[in-house]
Amino acid sequence: MPAPDVAALLLELERSEPEVADEARTAVEWLTGGEPLETVTQLDVCEFLWYTLPIKVDGSWERIADALGRLLRLGGLDRYAALCVSSTTHEILRAYEREGEEAGTAAYQRALEATGVLPPDVPELQWSTIMGPEELGAHVACSAALELAMLTGAEFDGQVGLTRRWLTEARPELGGDSWLHRVQGERLNRWVLGRGPARRELAQPFEVRLHAPVPAEPLPALQGLLALAASEEGVPLRLPPSPEAVALRELAEHSLGAIRGFGTRLVITAEGRKLLGSPDLLWETATGLLLAPGDHELSVSAGEAALLLLASGDPMPWPTLCARVSEVIGGEGWRPDDVAGTLATLLRQITALGLGVNLEGTIRLTPVGQSAALAALRAHALRPRKYVSV
Repeated sequence: MPAPDVAALLLELERSEPEVADEARTAVEWLTGGEPLETVTQLDVCEFLWYTLPIKVDGSWERIADALGRLLRLGGLDRYAALCVSSTTHEILRAYEREGEEAGTAAYQRALEATGVLPPDVPELQWSTIMGPEELGAHVACSAALELAMLTGAEFDGQVGLTRRWLTEARPELGGDSWLHRVQGERLNRWVLGRGPARRELAQPFEVRLHAPVPAEPLPALQGLLALAASEEGVPLRLPPSPEAVALRELAEHSLGAIRGFGTRLVITAEGRKLLGSPDLLWETATGLLLAPGDHELSVSAGEAALLLLASGDPMPWPTLCARVSEVIGGEGWRPDDVAGTLATLLRQITALGLGVNLEGTIRLTPVGQSAALAALRAHALRPRKYVSV
């Protein structure tokens, strides 16, 4: 059966119900963006009715929604037409009207989650709220797959399982590529090109290197501390007074939440047992601390520049490292007032984890430290883009 033609449907609606034709034209133009009606999904309809319409379209929202429903029903899209006049749509539009945008948006998010067609975050990918073309294509494709599975009653391994499969499998329509690979490539490219020229030049060689996951490496110092904390004796509160030992304890206790004080000892926590039992998780979590997303953005930018400079394993004098990092982040628009203080925190983490050495003021990453730098940079580059308020 051929897909309904929007222009033909509008002409038919003008003949049969001319009083709603203008509203229907407005709605369908917003909904399709000029694309064929056959490309529209349930997610498209819901996002138009529950977000775009009340946020961006002038006029009587319920009248426009009703007009769109009549057009869709005329085209045989009864399921989508029913959404236009549903009690859910009515309640969401009333929330915008009576309680404002924040309440309306919250109602929209709750209703969207309840549809079952919103692709969830999965271990391989957290969705951005600001999507590039590849990620948007992946999101739309995954949503359409979820909708089809529910509509046909086909058995599938839940939203997470289907989304993971849809993202990671080779897709014929992508020439054998996967959506996950496409999204990661887009994010890496955005990470390389997104800021100042000095930073861009420094990051460019890493775009290809960071496509593949970085294999987990052992972290003997941290693993040894957690193993001791898990033993009957625990770890004495009075550790040997070396800076590395103190820094490692602080990292394990405060940054990872892996150990805690208990009387005169440090003992392992449930989180610590989880990390100790999974070398991959321990690696991912520990290397993630090097560019912790909760840190101030200036600190993250300075740390990122430092890891880019040190990842080769070549030794670098401390003054040179600070000067190079200042140059890079200055080109991004930051005022590098205290680069040395910011980098001292990163260096403390590196030495505590046994990832690098500081000999007479010269910094060098070990081979494991080089892998850790790449893992931290990759995780940072592939992070989802979020609005500041989200």
